Amino acid sequence: QVQLVESGGGLVQPGGSLRLSCAASGIIFNIFTMAWYRQAPGEQRERVAFITSGGSTNYIDSVKGRFTISRDNAKNTLYLQMNSLRPEDTAVYYCNAYQSMGAYWGQGTQVTVSS
Repeated sequence: QVQLVESGGGLVQPGGSLRLSCAASGIIFNIFTMAWYRQAPGEQRERVAFITSGGSTNYIDSVKGRFTISRDNAKNTLYLQMNSLRPEDTAVYYCNAYQSMGAYWGQGTQVTVSS
């Protein structure tokens, strides 16, 4: 049974930081491309960043220089370090595991940036 469990969300003031984690089980973690998506109310889900099995990373323009995606294959865990948070980063953040045979999603964690 595949499980992706996100944690680390919460309420933070503008300019603050959060670190999201995604603990994976039931998959061979190190062969999957892992990604973080987010969905704000009334908006479509968008991919924020991804990291390949080889460690290559990619970010959407709005988070470049502020967010860092990383993975620890020994711990089967994906991370998203979010700095200089803005109100427009408010969304539910989802962990995604992708491989040619299929994709899996976590349940999401709420991030709210507000003063």
